Amino acid sequence: MNLTLEIITPEKIVYKDDVDEVLVETVNGQIGILPNHIGLLTQVVPGELIIKKGKSVQFLAITGGFLEVIKNKATILADYAVRSDQIEVSRALAAQKRAEQSVKEAKEKANDRDFAIAESELRRAILELKVARKRKSP
Repeated sequence: MNLTLEIITPEKIVYKDDVDEVLVETVNGQIGILPNHIGLLTQVVPGELIIKKGKSVQFLAITGGFLEVIKNKATILADYAVRSDQIEVSRALAAQKRAEQSVKEAKEKANDRDFAIAESELRRAILELKVARKRKSP
């Protein structure tokens, strides 16, 4: 029996396929979802999502959301998610540098809103770089 995984962001369906196992970071730590998993609803925290299907392993960067498991279907509603093979390291590095500068400027101006936005962008860029570095070469 297979487990169907669907990862949805506000922009698109990032992933939809039958898988053998999903490893996801939640508010209670990393959990593994296998076929016939008990029903579950939990909050997903920013981190790395690992999908195993046969001998294939895929990595995704995810910035948070919710995971629901019902009857061999796992659905992740995510704020943002990207597959490691779609991450351009040079763009992520540039985004990290921009975000670091924005964090510095927002701190100097004591602008809490701008600081929170810049900090969020920085976390996302760092996460993308971490996941991209784990990508396997073909």
